[in-house]
Amino acid sequence: MRVHLHTKEEYHGLVVQLVGRLPRTVAGIEIGRQLIRAGTSVGSNVEEADGAVSRKDFVNHTRIARKEARESRFWLTLIDAADLLRDPEVSALIREADELARILSKIANTASLGKRPVSKSN
Repeated sequence: MRVHLHTKEEYHGLVVQLVGRLPRTVAGIEIGRQLIRAGTSVGSNVEEADGAVSRKDFVNHTRIARKEARESRFWLTLIDAADLLRDPEVSALIREADELARILSKIANTASLGKRPVSKSN
């Protein structure tokens, strides 16, 4: 099985760039650390899912990636709510994290039912 999320590499790069622009306050540093961990973990778990040795392993890593996307959305929402960074990219990344979580959820659910996801050619 293979997960192809066209936007995941771009998402991770944007998360890393955004964290670099957070204020160097206790809140900015701590939230930034959490966001880096969760935001980059999405991609690493998708990569692990791509190399899965079994359907169960694939589903597990895909679900972990989904959880990390949801956590990323939480930290991004907190950045927005706490007004740590006034940047329209924060809202765009919140939407992207939500979309990634939805896509990963669909992939995990389809795979856990034993169905093969339909891949779209670019």
